[in-house]
Amino acid sequence: MGLFLTAIILGIVEGLTEFLPVSSTGHLILATELLGYNAEKWAVFNIAIQPGAIVAVVVLYWRTFWDAFIGLFRWDPKAFAFVRNLIVAFVPAVVIGLAFNDRIEALLESATVVAWALIVGGFGILAVERLANPRESGGVAEVSLWQAVAVGLVQCLAMIPGVSRSGATILGAMAVGIDRKTAAEFSFFLALPTLSGATALQLFKHRDALDSGLYGLIALGAAVSFIVALAVIRLFVTYVSRHGFAPFAWYRIVVGAAALIWLALR
Repeated sequence: MGLFLTAIILGIVEGLTEFLPVSSTGHLILATELLGYNAEKWAVFNIAIQPGAIVAVVVLYWRTFWDAFIGLFRWDPKAFAFVRNLIVAFVPAVVIGLAFNDRIEALLESATVVAWALIVGGFGILAVERLANPRESGGVAEVSLWQAVAVGLVQCLAMIPGVSRSGATILGAMAVGIDRKTAAEFSFFLALPTLSGATALQLFKHRDALDSGLYGLIALGAAVSFIVALAVIRLFVTYVSRHGFAPFAWYRIVVGAAALIWLALR
């Protein structure tokens, strides 16, 4: 398979899965395995195309970010609460990510870890959907400080490939009483500092693996992930607000089980 086609496929996978509770990192690892490429070799590419999906959030929610920015200069309590919640939820990932970075990177090479994490995470989603009692929250600015801390701590579970950052944050938010729509948007907004920081760190650490021949592929993959993520985010918020997360849970379980069987038989 040509490199440009591979870049397009991985860009589609990134855009489809980054904001769904199914693990974009896990799907990219499995995709590179299925395509016959070494997951370690393509790890830098998979990280480098994430900004495409991040920019999609900025484009879709630019008004929210602009209002928060202007609100800070006007000493608007809601603007300060919005920024506070994102910072508080972001900090645990920084601390744990820096402390255990090498161990986390080692997990990124294991498709088996991804498969098991997909299955366990799927049952976790079903449990939260059944037991959680989320209430209308009124937006990210209305989330309490302790709820933001809880979401930030739960997000750290997503450092295990296959867990899903969006899945962990959304379900963690619902578990502490935040409604589905606000939980999803909190996850989207939290992606900006979290994914930006993680991408910058990984690209700096692996800067020697980047060469001029890879830049064009990265640009292509990022552009594709941006376009796909634009559509996915809009549809996702509408869908989960009405139907919940159970279909994503069963999808995770089926894909994880199929991956385990394929890995065992190949």
